[in-house]
Amino acid sequence: MLIYGARRVGKTLLLREIYDEFKGKKIILNGESSDTVRMIADKSISNYKRLFAGIDLLAIDEAQHIPDIGMKLKLMVDEIPGLAIIATGSSSFDLQNQAGEPLVGRCTRFMLTPFSIKELSSQQSAFETISNIDHYLVYGSYPELIGIETSGEQAHYLTEIVDSYLLKDILAVDGIKNAQKMHDLLRLIAYQVGSEVSIDELGKQLSISRNTAERYLDLLQKVFVLYKIGGYSKNLRKEVTKSSKWYFQDNGIRNAVLNDFRPFADRSSEERGALWENFIISERMKMKHNELSSTNLYFWRTYDQQEIDLIEENNNIITAFEMKAGKKNPKAPKAFADAYPDAVFNVVNKDNFWEYVM
Repeated sequence: MLIYGARRVGKTLLLREIYDEFKGKKIILNGESSDTVRMIADKSISNYKRLFAGIDLLAIDEAQHIPDIGMKLKLMVDEIPGLAIIATGSSSFDLQNQAGEPLVGRCTRFMLTPFSIKELSSQQSAFETISNIDHYLVYGSYPELIGIETSGEQAHYLTEIVDSYLLKDILAVDGIKNAQKMHDLLRLIAYQVGSEVSIDELGKQLSISRNTAERYLDLLQKVFVLYKIGGYSKNLRKEVTKSSKWYFQDNGIRNAVLNDFRPFADRSSEERGALWENFIISERMKMKHNELSSTNLYFWRTYDQQEIDLIEENNNIITAFEMKAGKKNPKAPKAFADAYPDAVFNVVNKDNFWEYVM
């Protein structure tokens, strides 16, 4: 099993809980340790049988730091009968690229995210969760925030996450040396949550090439800071399909990038709308990951500016969601209703969001 996700979302804790509860013979290794790297450097059947024969569970934390980890895990799985392996990694460009292809058909992948509202509600009453929704819209739901008492300390923690962990993961690879450009790119995306993003315009604003801007965005996806949603189209020529929207996996990280932790109620209607949209779409994404769903996520817009925030497609069933932080309850755009008469259209607001995130 591969467990991957952003730093500080609880991968190591989950790994250790599984390890501690396992009753058979077991070994746990840290991929950041030079001893671990040296011990399994000899990629041979004889070496791995010598090390792990008779072991029922091998757990490897931060496995992406081990060179050629994918082929090494494949060899262990293929040649050591009865050996189960769990590996974690904090960046998909390391763990998936190194371990993904060699392990096709041999492993289960699970992405760990910040807490979902469903997970939070399992530890508190529905009243508490709903009452605290404005706080989650600003500070997000990283697990360690639960134990931090004041908003100021939570803001400091999130800022440290951005500066010390997330950007560190990116700058450690691919020869990227300009941390400021990456941070500036994140700021631009943070201001454009819910809006279509022009890669060309990003490049111009940052004085970098389009290819570099695309590369940076790709890396930000692979360390689980951002995710991209493309345009949906099946029926209409005038539907926009070539542009994309970008969202943060966690609202708190988005606000830490901007160093803006103002209360939700004190923000402009436009800003509240962006935070609400990011929050609900992020929660829907978490649901799909946790349910191992193959649902595809899109936005929908026509060139004459009719639009819907989120389209979910699963087995040719289309469900549409419009996010409204206020009390508005619009109907589906006429062009969409005409083109997709069987689609279900939902408006998600603070009065009814519960049924869409549980």
